Amino acid sequence: MELALHIPNGIINIPTSAIFGVIALIAVGFSLYKARQDLDQRLVPMAGLACAFIFAAQMIMFPIAAGVAGHLLGGALALVLLGPWLAIVCVTVVLVIQGLMFADGGLTALGLNITNIAVLTALSAALVVAVGLKILPRTKVGVTVSVFLAGFVSVLVSVLGFLVQFAMGGEPLGQSFSALTGAMLGSHVLIGIGEGLISAFVVITVAATRPDLVWALKGRQLNTDDAKERTPQNA
Repeated sequence: MELALHIPNGIINIPTSAIFGVIALIAVGFSLYKARQDLDQRLVPMAGLACAFIFAAQMIMFPIAAGVAGHLLGGALALVLLGPWLAIVCVTVVLVIQGLMFADGGLTALGLNITNIAVLTALSAALVVAVGLKILPRTKVGVTVSVFLAGFVSVLVSVLGFLVQFAMGGEPLGQSFSALTGAMLGSHVLIGIGEGLISAFVVITVAATRPDLVWALKGRQLNTDDAKERTPQNA
């Protein structure tokens, strides 16, 4: 059984889907406007590479427990590499292609999926990374922890988005809402760990050689460990 967040047709009723379709349209439109203002020659190829990587990575399932598997959502990873606005656009493009060409997520649920997987993941990851890089040093360890937490939190925020949508207009699934909440949160805690690990690995690999390609670092090099920088001074 796959417990990913791509909502198929028929899970959420049409009125609720329409509401979140409008929310997604506004969010993506605003993101396009902001992304065009921030776009530069460095970000154009990076955005293409990020879209291709997230698209491919979402096709690869990783086992969580017996009968449960998950895959990368990509919002946190795109956020750290591209910034919030381009990240939302990038993940939206992936979701639209998946929905139209591979029937991964229903077309009537496209606004729901964009809201959860693109908008909520990017914005929640942006908040976590901003706090993390302010508190922690910009070393490999500090950046790894910040990105891991961003990936982990972004998955749980997406689950909460789905649960709100289901509470507003979910069709009967043969189980109580409390049972659904427990199952979704329980499984996605583990999926969030996988999301955090994958995101942190990719980001720290890029940051080690090309920190200018990591939006969250603002073009700054990773700091070395303080112990390596200190040299004893002779009297």
